[in-house]
Amino acid sequence: MAIAMECSTRIMATRQFQNRIDDSVYTLLKMQIERFGLKSRFAIYQNRIECPETGTDFLFYGRARNIEEIKGTTAVGIHWAEECELMTPEEWRVIDPTLRDDESQHWLIFNPKLISDFVYKRFVMNPPARTIVRKINYNENPFLSKTALDLIASAKAEDYDEYLHVYEGEPLLNDDNAIIKRSWILAAIDAHKRLGFEASGRKRIGFDIADSGADKCANAYAHGSVVLWTDLWKAGEDELLKSCSRTWSAARERQADVVYDSIGVGASAGAKFGEINDTMIDGRIKYTKFNAGGAVYQPESFYTPQTKNKDHFANIKAQAWWLLADRFRNTYNAIHRGDKFDEDELISLSGSLPFLNQIIDELSTPKRDFDNNGKVKVESKKDLEKRDVPSPNLADAVVMAFAPGHMPMEISGDAIQELARMGRTR
Repeated sequence: MAIAMECSTRIMATRQFQNRIDDSVYTLLKMQIERFGLKSRFAIYQNRIECPETGTDFLFYGRARNIEEIKGTTAVGIHWAEECELMTPEEWRVIDPTLRDDESQHWLIFNPKLISDFVYKRFVMNPPARTIVRKINYNENPFLSKTALDLIASAKAEDYDEYLHVYEGEPLLNDDNAIIKRSWILAAIDAHKRLGFEASGRKRIGFDIADSGADKCANAYAHGSVVLWTDLWKAGEDELLKSCSRTWSAARERQADVVYDSIGVGASAGAKFGEINDTMIDGRIKYTKFNAGGAVYQPESFYTPQTKNKDHFANIKAQAWWLLADRFRNTYNAIHRGDKFDEDELISLSGSLPFLNQIIDELSTPKRDFDNNGKVKVESKKDLEKRDVPSPNLADAVVMAFAPGHMPMEISGDAIQELARMGRTR
């Protein structure tokens, strides 16, 4: 209010959801104007507030439903944004350019939720130039009652981690709905060095193939229980041979097998690998397809003592994600609790992995879901898009590298064509 009475500007107040004006900070401003006896200095209208002396006005929007209207707003000097823990990258890309004047400012206010949330990562963990980060907690509130202080002290004694989140503003590492918890993934970084096992066993590369648009291709190379290398690149639908060649070369260099995504554009990747193999006298690679919607591996085996694989998992993708999650959880428990596991029940991510931070984010993002029969499945790409989350290409590549029951074989392009004629393609 002080700024409004001293400067001529436009203040745009936003929050994530605003079904009516009373849901915005409009009500708070109105109360404060009355509380400090400033009614003569401000004009309060049905959906905006103005200071006639300076010409400053307040506008109120809900970001989730009025993003295009916000996009067209001009002459904004201050963007006052509440509930920023819910802001998405897409919303920010629309809102940021509305501030064009010199010295214009964004005020982003939020209670941290997850450490992986966009605003926390973008403006707290790695703040851009000219960003001021200010942490404000209950201990700066001189008006807090003794009752409130007693409740806070009790919360601190009962659950210190929850106290840190609720009262000290510390973000949570883990989303309880995520298939793989972030804390498990962090524990797995260089876990083979900490737990004393080496990369040994079968070598394979998971190959996630870009479908279209902003999607990217990804490789993840694992030797036994250790992920040692990753790759990520942009490729169009018409560049499948180029992407397959890139993956083929990586597999040959590492003497690894390839497990590739066979849905959509990837349906003909096997033929491409076969064609490349046909040009080689030696050094051919082995490969097999991964059909995310395919049947579960060993359906009659028990995932838990009471539940068979076929009754627990909706498809092979869900089974692969859950088995990978089991490896990460085992690794966390081995490191933090000293539990003992065989090597093939663990996983380690090399600390020198390219795109390591992105891998951590992608692996900890998809949430568990259920089909109509109550079987578990992985949050779909369409549902991820609704949360403005891009396709987890690197994570999917890692999952494919550890997918159960996928043992590649060497096959030529000529052989694939012959099998196709016989109706026996793999």
